[in-house]
Amino acid sequence: MANEKEMNEILDKFHSEIPGFIAASLVDLDSGMTLAVRSNRNDFDLAVASAYNSELVKQKQKIMKALNLTTHLEDMILTLGDQIHFLKLVTPGTFIYLAADRSSSNIAIVRTVVNKYSKPLTV
Repeated sequence: MANEKEMNEILDKFHSEIPGFIAASLVDLDSGMTLAVRSNRNDFDLAVASAYNSELVKQKQKIMKALNLTTHLEDMILTLGDQIHFLKLVTPGTFIYLAADRSSSNIAIVRTVVNKYSKPLTV
């Protein structure tokens, strides 16, 4: 796992390369706690969003188990009216949560940038 400085550098890259970047965090799946955060908006409660999204990931994993799927969860894309929310599992116990403005960005850009820089978090 990357150290705190490396985690923050990765989130800074998301901020600089994703148009409409709102916020991003590295989240511990079991506890829902953030390990690193970066946000452009004071009104976006990243701790709360990260915690609830950890529940979303856990529920999807339960669904996959109930369906006897033998694959693994890579990422989840949620599109809201004005935002894109992207969750990428980087280890079995951590995931990246990122939010971006839909009017400035698109799913392909978000996914490409997150995949480009998330590799150091998988080790």
